[in-house]
Parts: sequence; structure tokens; C-alpha cells
Amino acid sequence: MQSPQIPRCIDRNRMKSDKYHLIIEAAITVFAKQGYYQTTVAQIAREAGVADGTIYLYFKNKEDILLQIFSFRAKQIFDQFYDAVAHCDHSEEKLRSLIRNQLEAFQQDKGLAVVFQAESRQVRKSDALTEQINQISKQYRTLIGEIVEKGQEEGCMRKDLYLGLVKRFILGAVEEVINTWVLAGGRYDLASMADPLVDLYMRGIGNPEARPPQ
Repeated sequence: MQSPQIPRCIDRNRMKSDKYHLIIEAAITVFAKQGYYQTTVAQIAREAGVADGTIYLYFKNKEDILLQIFSFRAKQIFDQFYDAVAHCDHSEEKLRSLIRNQLEAFQQDKGLAVVFQAESRQVRKSDALTEQINQISKQYRTLIGEIVEKGQEEGCMRKDLYLGLVKRFILGAVEEVINTWVLAGGRYDLASMADPLVDLYMRGIGNPEARPPQ
């Protein structure tokens, strides 16, 4: 199980710059507070403490900043996911670790959660952004698929599952949990939802002891 490569749209030399990171973090803060469309490059520069012109040394425009947020921060988060999953032996443990790490990552950076979950839905007119988001989703679904297939080999997960549906079920449920937390203002412990989620995945909502209706 290998971590994903850095997307081609990221210039590795840019990534080495402290100002690049500073601008990325400032943009996340401003996008989360004001929304992508209401944000200007000047506001991002002010938050980062740099001159407006400095932004254009690292980014083409505001849309490029958003693209780099998804590319660069997604790489960081996925490295964390893969490392956490790799340290687990069994499939259910891997799934719990993946979900827990995802919820913890967004809980620790609420601004990033807002940008990833909310703003990305508002800025789908960009083909480049849509492609980037689809790539991130594909990587996540691939990781889920590997865990489920391992669970099927171990015998703890059913072999008659429609794998594509399972991937979307897990991804969709996690996204909805994060969205609800964002809309609630982050007022509760997001990471505490990890185990209930995985229990739902593994056991469903049916009662196996219940008798079928006559």
C-alpha cells in the first residue's frame, strides 16, 4: 500500500518556500471565514503578512491558490492516512484508524474542513478543480477498497458486497458527518464519531435476532 505521489500541478520548488506555506495557510483561513467568491487576493496577502505582488510569485491567481490547497494539503493528509493504516494488522482496525485519522485531521483544522467540504461544492465551475477533487476521491475510494478486500480475505466482511457501492457508502457517510460538524460550528468532538461510524459499517442497522414479519 503506497502513498499517492504529489500531483503534477504542484511545483516542488514552490513547496520548499516558507512563503508558499504561509500563503496556503492564510488562504485557508480567509476562504473558510468569507467564502471563496467573497475573498480577494489582497485579503489573502494581508492575512499572510506579505505584499500583494508576492502572491503572484507563487500562484497564478486565486483559483490556483485553491487548487494548490487541495493538491498540497491532500498530499499531507493522505500520507497521514496511509501511515496510520499501514500500522494496523486487521481490516476492521485499518478502517477504524482511517476514519479516526480523517475526523481528527479536520477537527484539528476546522478551516481546512470548511474549504474541503463546503467551499469545494461551491466552486465546481473550474474543470481543474473538479479534476483535482475527483482525484482525491478516487484515492480515498481506492484505499477503502483495499481495506474491504482484505476484510473479505480475513472473513470479517461479506464477499457478496458490491464494492463500488461500499466505497461510496463509507465516503458519503464520513463526508456527511464532517459537514454536519462544520454546520454546527465545530461545537462537539468530531473524532468521537469514528467508532460509531465503523460500528455502523460493520454491523448495519438491522437486528439479526429480530424475527421477520409474518
